[in-house]
Amino acid sequence: MAKVKNWMKSVGSVLLVGSLIMGGIGLSGAVKGPEKAFAEDVQRNIVNVVGKGELSIKPDIVYLSIGVDTSAATAQEAQKSNAAKIQKLTTLFKTTWGIADKDIQSTQFSVQPNYSYSEKEGQQVKGYNAHHTLQISYRDLEKVGALLDAASAAGANNIGNASFAVEDTSAFEAQVIEKAMANADVKAGAIAKAAKRSLGLVLTVSQSDVSNTPVYYDNLKMESAAADSAAGTSVQPGEVKVTTMLSVTYELK
Repeated sequence: MAKVKNWMKSVGSVLLVGSLIMGGIGLSGAVKGPEKAFAEDVQRNIVNVVGKGELSIKPDIVYLSIGVDTSAATAQEAQKSNAAKIQKLTTLFKTTWGIADKDIQSTQFSVQPNYSYSEKEGQQVKGYNAHHTLQISYRDLEKVGALLDAASAAGANNIGNASFAVEDTSAFEAQVIEKAMANADVKAGAIAKAAKRSLGLVLTVSQSDVSNTPVYYDNLKMESAAADSAAGTSVQPGEVKVTTMLSVTYELK
C-alpha cells in the first residue's frame, strides 16, 4: 500500500511539473505576441533618410610630392648620387624654407636595373636607376610655386602632385553636422508629405566621419606652368570640401 501511495505522489509531481511547463509556454506565447506586434507597428511608422552636409573652405596646407631620379653605371653609384641630391633638398627645405623635420617624409625609395634588349645580346643590364620621393607638408600656400621652383633648381626632377587640404576639420564639424541634419529634415519631410503623414520625433541618428576632400594638381599642370621661363610655377589652392553624412530615423505620425 505504501508503494502505491509513493507511486501516486510521483505521478502527481509529474503532472504538476507538466502543468507548470505548459503554463510557462502559454505565458511565454502571451508575452511574445504583443512584442512582435509592437515591433511590426514601429517598423510601419518610421522613415529612414541620409542627410549630407558640405562646406567649401579655403585650404590651409598642401602636401607636395618631390623626388629625385638618378641613373648610373652601378647600383651603388646611382644610390650614392641620389642620396646626395636628396640631402641637398632636405637641407634646403629646412634652412631656407623653415620646414620642420616632421613635415618631411620619405614615401618612396628604390634602386632598379635598367634593361636593354637586342637580338644579338638578348636582355642586358644597362646601368641602374635610383628613385627617392619626399612628401613635404607646407602651410604658406602663397609660396608653393616658389618652393617648387627652388626644389627643381636644387636637383628635384620628379615633382608629382600637389594636394591642398584642411589640416584640422574639427573647427567645422558643428557647421557641417547642422547642414547634414537640415538636409535630412527636408528629405524626411518630403517623404512624409508624399505619404500624407507628418514627422514625429527623431528616433536614431548615426554619423559617418567628417571627411576632407582635397584639391589635387598633377605634375602635368605644374610642368606646363613652369615651362614659361618668364614666370615661376603658379599653383592655385582653390577650395576644399568638408563633408559628413547622417543616417536619421524619424517617427511617422
